[in-house]
Amino acid sequence: MSVSLLDELVDALRCLPGVGPKSAQRMALHLLQRDRKGAARLGEVMSRAMETVQHCEQCRIFTENNLCSWCSDTSRDAAQLCVVENPADVLAIEKATEYRGKFFLLLGHLSPLDGVGPKDLGLDLLEARLNTGEVTELTLATNQSVEGQATARYITTLATDRNVAVLQIARGIPVGSELEFADGNTLSVAFEQRTPV
Repeated sequence: MSVSLLDELVDALRCLPGVGPKSAQRMALHLLQRDRKGAARLGEVMSRAMETVQHCEQCRIFTENNLCSWCSDTSRDAAQLCVVENPADVLAIEKATEYRGKFFLLLGHLSPLDGVGPKDLGLDLLEARLNTGEVTELTLATNQSVEGQATARYITTLATDRNVAVLQIARGIPVGSELEFADGNTLSVAFEQRTPV
């Protein structure tokens, strides 16, 4: 028995994160029943994006051009570089902080068990960028997982070998929370990273 086009659509929608069979079915039926125009636009834009969007040559952020808007913005401080794991991290930092340096996107973290090594994260590109001498300060904004910490250590070695100052974003107790409810690891990291008042 051949698979229907509706079944194919439901299965295709399941590639999205957090979308299971029921959600995919709801989405497919909604698009077919209530928003065919929106579905056509989604398909057309998705197709164009898949053909056009690529990685920035300098920082690996998604862009339609050779250089992303962050790398091509001459008002940003090229001496400061913030290393992040995911594209969403860049957007979060831009929204919540006054950071005006440049970015470098890893698109993951080192994970030898999963076959993810330095080259898969573009660390050869990062190393070449550090070799230019333009970057004087590197901020690590990697996740606090074991893999994220291993990735941060690897990058720290790359940077310090080239006399680049390395900073790491602070970790610890969220604003507005109470110490008694913090887990032990969070409290430990917050205490280790205490600063003068």
